[in-house]
Amino acid sequence: MVNKIFILIFGLLLINNLAFSQKFGYVNTDFILSQMTEYQDALNEINTISKSWEKEISDMYKLAEKKEISLKAEKILLTEEMYNEKRKTIDDEWDEIKNYQQKIFGVEGLFFLKKKELIEPIQDIIFESIEKVAKKNRLQIVFDKSSGPVLLYTNPIHDYTDYVLEDLGLSEKNN
Repeated sequence: MVNKIFILIFGLLLINNLAFSQKFGYVNTDFILSQMTEYQDALNEINTISKSWEKEISDMYKLAEKKEISLKAEKILLTEEMYNEKRKTIDDEWDEIKNYQQKIFGVEGLFFLKKKELIEPIQDIIFESIEKVAKKNRLQIVFDKSSGPVLLYTNPIHDYTDYVLEDLGLSEKNN
């Protein structure tokens, strides 16, 4: 029993020492990204592509709406069978538009894939730089100030954003 208590106390002391000896820091990845022209270029390309797809889908909706209005106007001139046939064609067109919109802007849609294709390499560069700075400064933990969990107070002495910017060649000294 005494042996177990001794091991427990020794374990708690060891954990306590390790917890207080760990060094940590934080970076602001939003600020780092705002300093990278590659990121701004990627955002501009994503916005251009997005607007193009939005216009294409909007035009498709407008065309379907015109067909809908036209069908309502000529309903009295059509037999029930002709009306139902045209109605089905228009309903199929609406379904096609919705499926296309989902294909483009859905969770795994083309827009998501394009965004991932353009942004992920930039994020990888930043993460590699953060890892390099963390190893160089012997940090065990690095927080991202720009995302959750929110840091309510940070001592600027632990901010390593400038080191990452310097490592990426984006510091004011290098510009």
